[in-house]
Amino acid sequence: MSEETSQAGGEFEREPVPQRALLGFKSFVGMYAGEHCAGTELMIGPLFVASGVSAFDVVVGLIVGNALAVLSWMLLTAPIAVRSRETLYFQLEKICGRNLVTLYNLANGVMFCFLAGAMITVSATAVGVWFRFPMPGLNDFYPNSGGWIVAVLSVGALISVVAAYGYNTVARVANIAAPWMALVFLAFGVVALRQFIDVSGAAVNSPSDLWRLADEVIWRGGQPLPGQTKFTFWHVTFFAWFCNMAMHIGMSDLTVLRFARKSWYAVASAAGMYVGHFMAWLSASMLFALQLRMAGLTTDAAIAAADAAGKLPAPLPGPLAYEACGIAGLICVIIAGWTTANPTIYRAGLAFQAITPNSSRFAVTLVTGAVATVAALFPALAMKLLDFVALYGMLLMPMGAVVFVDFWLAGRLGFQDQYAQRRGIAFNWAAGLTWFVTLAVCVALVKYAGVAIFFVSLPGWFVAAALYIVLSRGLQRRSTSTSQHS
Repeated sequence: MSEETSQAGGEFEREPVPQRALLGFKSFVGMYAGEHCAGTELMIGPLFVASGVSAFDVVVGLIVGNALAVLSWMLLTAPIAVRSRETLYFQLEKICGRNLVTLYNLANGVMFCFLAGAMITVSATAVGVWFRFPMPGLNDFYPNSGGWIVAVLSVGALISVVAAYGYNTVARVANIAAPWMALVFLAFGVVALRQFIDVSGAAVNSPSDLWRLADEVIWRGGQPLPGQTKFTFWHVTFFAWFCNMAMHIGMSDLTVLRFARKSWYAVASAAGMYVGHFMAWLSASMLFALQLRMAGLTTDAAIAAADAAGKLPAPLPGPLAYEACGIAGLICVIIAGWTTANPTIYRAGLAFQAITPNSSRFAVTLVTGAVATVAALFPALAMKLLDFVALYGMLLMPMGAVVFVDFWLAGRLGFQDQYAQRRGIAFNWAAGLTWFVTLAVCVALVKYAGVAIFFVSLPGWFVAAALYIVLSRGLQRRSTSTSQHS
């Protein structure tokens, strides 16, 4: 945050942000653009191609899904943030109690570790181009070479140490790197498009010619690559909407938007969605589509034959970026993974430290980095990043519904808000059962009803909201009745 914020007494973790520390609109444009144009984009974009999307599916799906994400920040998160001016964690502590929030922090920290691990994997793929050691394939679960293990351990150790020294330097470097990275992502797309035009011999003289190239050559649709889920328009739309579910519908960005002077500042999230989650995803996906075309893998039969022969290329950011932009592309991959993993490990360390407040933040962050590095050794985490991001959002979504209901509806529906604080309890069973039962319902829909994980969180949010209302009314009424009889 700003120097004024720092001088005003820290980050106001356990008090509302005062008027003097509020920030202007430009601060949020830069923050969202930097955070959402990062290492994850280099893995997610290619995985769309691996999932067999068509041009309409990916382009229109991303436009709609990202618009829904921006509206979620504007209509759900920001109004609560500018009224309460409190962090998510402080609000949850008042609602849920200290012990339940500790469990939430543990789940959040573990998910952050895995996300950071995927970003360490991204940076390690660039190291692999320089040192020419074998790198993992699309469906590999375990590390496949000693060089890969050494690269991941080295990158992970460096990132962990930097994160342990504190967030100021990390944030400063990320802000400097973000504009440059956005330009490199744009260059990826321009180079890939130019090469597609060259190899296909297509004449592109109008928007309709460009769309024909995209529809017939770049994103041809068809079957997904072996081991991947077939994506339709709805998969792309819901993924773009919910890949940041933990931040907007899950309410994590209450912590950021509490510094906004006006709730409409949340429209700044569009800078991240349409620079990172539209332009960067499309550019990265074009790189992998070009790689498949250059390898002659333009039909389902050719892809099946390559898979049977063990020659199916993997969507590795390092090689893709190097083929498009040379050394500049490799540097972009390393920095993109680094600038994403560093703050993620830092946040995970803070979540774990909240569980053991007497521990050294430096030591806890180092241990957190070690966990993330071990996770990065297993390439399946990055290769299944679409599913993991959906799982992350689903895991934290119920608590977002709890915050929303507690803030807006508690008094109107006949139960007390911030119940744990009012009653001095450490575990609000209404909130805890809402979390556990909602997750059980979502898992059952995925495992037994065959619903794709990308689709369960939307109905899951309404299940969580209804559960919290019913359980709060019932448990609070029972508690009141017990107190009156005692």
